[in-house]
Amino acid sequence: MYCDFFGLKAAPFRVTPDTSLFYAGGEREALLNAIVYAISHGDGMVKVVGEVGSGKTMLTRMLEKSLPDTVTIIYLPNPSLAAKDLVFAIGHELGIELDHSQTKTHALLAIQKKLLEIHASNQRVVVFIDEAQCMPLDTLEELRLLTNLETETDKLLQLVLFGQPELDDHLSHPSVRQIKERIIHNLYLKPFTPAEVAEYLAFRLHKAGYNGSPLFSPSALKALSKYSDGLPRRLSILADKSMLAAFAAQLSTISAKEVRTAYGDNEANIRSTSTKRPGMLPMTLGVATIIAIISIGLFTLYK
Repeated sequence: MYCDFFGLKAAPFRVTPDTSLFYAGGEREALLNAIVYAISHGDGMVKVVGEVGSGKTMLTRMLEKSLPDTVTIIYLPNPSLAAKDLVFAIGHELGIELDHSQTKTHALLAIQKKLLEIHASNQRVVVFIDEAQCMPLDTLEELRLLTNLETETDKLLQLVLFGQPELDDHLSHPSVRQIKERIIHNLYLKPFTPAEVAEYLAFRLHKAGYNGSPLFSPSALKALSKYSDGLPRRLSILADKSMLAAFAAQLSTISAKEVRTAYGDNEANIRSTSTKRPGMLPMTLGVATIIAIISIGLFTLYK
């Protein structure tokens, strides 16, 4: 909607993970390289923790691109699997025909045989488990048994757990103490600093084709850093809505005022979504959106 107005070739702040828009700052590239190294060298289990919207999904997409062809990736988006179902899910992803009437022991033996075949062809298998903080304790313990599958020199199956900060609390339970001790790398996706917020915004705008003077004023950058808490997804949403508010007012530079408008709109949408009653239509048109539509209509009318 505002791309032509700001001289952009594409929308700069889409929240759908796009690896071409991966920002290497904020220790993201260093963390990516650390995981690639751990997987490539068979370092066992890796844990990656970050707040909601900190960029875990983008990181998994980058790993899929960065890991060599010798690594087979199994992605488990549903962590709420029962212990037995986890084993069968991994077996299915490995292309093993398993019947749920079979015992878990039989399934594990079939998985071990398949993994040995893969290892013999100089391939590695790594399992990405998303939202691992939701994984039942029994299933976490099952992961420990899977890490026992190994040769004399190598693990046959590597695990990378992605989760929110609650994952650390989850792993502190005495019943999963052994799995916690097998985690070789504990990595954290930290929020952006104010300087990194400015770099991230400039990077995204440049990728979208922007070549003009700084679009966000110092006061806008300060407000965006404050309201986003340095989290990439929240930052992208607020930056997008701030640009929409500036476009509605036909402003070429975004100030803290537009950021506050965006923040108020975002918070109002969150509240309306969480408090709406059954039968009511969701409030999909926020303040900034309404302003933009009115302004666009007037701009077209008097053009």
